[in-house]
Amino acid sequence: MGRSLNISLLGELSVSADGEAVALPASRKARAVLAYLAATGRPVRRERLCEMFWDLPDDPRGSLRWALSKLRQVVDRDGVRRIIADRERVALSLNNTHVELRKIWNRLADDPPLIPPPELRVMAEQFEHPFLEGLEQAGTESFQLWLASERENVHLLHLNVLRRLALHPDLTQPETVKWARLWQDMTPLEEDAARGLIKALAQSGRLDEARQSEADFLAGAKEAGLTVSGSLLPEIIDPPEADPSAERPAESRSRQMLRKQSIGFCRAPDGARIAYATVGEGPPLVKAANWLNHLELDWNSPIWGPTFSACADGRTFIRYDERGNGLSDWDVADISLEAFVRDLETVVDALGLERFPLLGISQGCAVSVEYAARHPERVSGLVLIGGYATGWRIGASEEEQARREAVLTLTRHGWGTSNPAYRHIFSQTFMPDSKPEDLEWFDEFQRQTTSPKNAVRFQEAFGHIDVRESLSKVVAPTIIFHAREDQRISIDQGRELAIGIPGSEFVPLDSKNHILLGHEPAWLRCVERTGEFLREHSI
Repeated sequence: MGRSLNISLLGELSVSADGEAVALPASRKARAVLAYLAATGRPVRRERLCEMFWDLPDDPRGSLRWALSKLRQVVDRDGVRRIIADRERVALSLNNTHVELRKIWNRLADDPPLIPPPELRVMAEQFEHPFLEGLEQAGTESFQLWLASERENVHLLHLNVLRRLALHPDLTQPETVKWARLWQDMTPLEEDAARGLIKALAQSGRLDEARQSEADFLAGAKEAGLTVSGSLLPEIIDPPEADPSAERPAESRSRQMLRKQSIGFCRAPDGARIAYATVGEGPPLVKAANWLNHLELDWNSPIWGPTFSACADGRTFIRYDERGNGLSDWDVADISLEAFVRDLETVVDALGLERFPLLGISQGCAVSVEYAARHPERVSGLVLIGGYATGWRIGASEEEQARREAVLTLTRHGWGTSNPAYRHIFSQTFMPDSKPEDLEWFDEFQRQTTSPKNAVRFQEAFGHIDVRESLSKVVAPTIIFHAREDQRISIDQGRELAIGIPGSEFVPLDSKNHILLGHEPAWLRCVERTGEFLREHSI
């Protein structure tokens, strides 16, 4: 009978036999052929495969024969013949072979009224990984068009799973809110998703959040030209007596402004696609990327929303997703300080910015310092928050390096799972003085923002950062903020920046948070002093 074979198409293509990983061919084209056969589940004409994976004047038929010979070594095991080919067609036999995505597809296609929550959670965890990650350039344009179409189908399956979880009667209210928020985040203009989140918030007693979610959705729908009939609030809630926008005018205006952000893309010198966003009107303010970013998820978040609103007040605020996360390319060869600086150069060049102030947060401070040292004529001022000049592998104690290594191990094995404990390590040290719901949001945000592999690569890259020699080359006016009890980056590291940058101003803040939050006095102090600094230097 042979051992059962399992093929995973979500994330990087993988094959296992009775739980043991099977080595795949080194050729991306051969792996892509296997993935295509597994996804379609039917015989495919040889001409079609040749058209999808090989360009003339190559020998497509010879290349296909070679690829199939390599794939037989992978899937034809224990006497079971799975690659079935004749002169006209090629197929992957699914006898004793399980393709996880097809299993999910068939389960949802039956449209059962209720699927048990544990089964749905497993599906949701599987959908955390992109369909056929890393195979985007494995074939011709025909393959890329097929891949884009299939990813859209997978996206719809993911929404189906999130909808079922958000509306499932057997889940606790906090978990219902979690899944409803994910559903609404993935389809922000879908009325059913908005109703699901608003209902979940209302039933959890979070009435203000429910009303604000309704206001945000209605504003977005109006801007998109969509018509929404009636209130989205469930009947258990009495409508507010006063106009919600009148009760919270500043918040409403800022959120409406942030909804108007414009997202674009540019190419770094090595071909990596970098996503950037602009919002607001006025002189530019550029923010260097930091851990972690996602232009669509972070701009309206409880963590970054107030900060971004303040940055866009009277200015054109520009930020971008660094390579390896967010909307920028994840599958990149280089994740390093040098690559981060090139990405910043790419964005400001694409926007035609001649001179601008630069905002750096955390490792974004090192990127900002390096850029300012290389391009003194373009940087009119530096605002650095919670930064450092050297990464954790340089000058850190043996104990600190051992802790960081342990976190790397946890990241490798747990980042992509539904268990937030692996990511909570970061959330708790970034924001020890935050609300539980903010930590929960950040735990989930990190998971959606990058892959487990890249989360490890980022930490490694941050460990090797060293801009000490560039500090003295900064000529732009500079102000440096750092929380006195920062649990992630010590205030001594912030002082090193101030000592090294000529004429810089150092402002200690009364906070434990590495990421300053809009509800704390330290955040307001930082915002107010930044505004004064920019005005003082006419930036």
